[in-house]
Amino acid sequence: MNTTKLVALVVLLNPLACFAALPGNASPSLREIPASSPPPLAVQQKDAAEKKVRNVGVAEFEKLRADKKNVVLDVRTSNEFAAGHIPGAINLDVNSADFEQKVAGLDKGKNYLVHCAAGVRSARACDKLSKLDFSKLYNLEGGFKAWEKAGNKAEH
Repeated sequence: MNTTKLVALVVLLNPLACFAALPGNASPSLREIPASSPPPLAVQQKDAAEKKVRNVGVAEFEKLRADKKNVVLDVRTSNEFAAGHIPGAINLDVNSADFEQKVAGLDKGKNYLVHCAAGVRSARACDKLSKLDFSKLYNLEGGFKAWEKAGNKAEH
């Protein structure tokens, strides 16, 4: 591939890369990225996903849980859930083969307060849910362990 075609391909795929490729003696105005330039598409998509999910601590989680219109979603295994869970929680194991099929039946217009044991699986569940167009997701930082450590009593 000749240089002209390569430069055209780089500009087409990543227009911001062309600014970095300018020679050092290029006019300073040519080397500046305009402030009005939109961020690359990948950054826009990541920002949109992050806006759908908000990480919250136990205190905020409890305030949200007080509103009975919000749904508490426990994404741990059924055995973990049976050993103790947040009162009123719905159990949908994020690692089950039919997780996405089961969440498809949920109302996407509701707020979901998502938790697991420590926060890793719930973050993964929130990612999956946001990709399925759930837009009001709250991930409990520290998970069920943090919730119990804060003095809350589990239901069995």
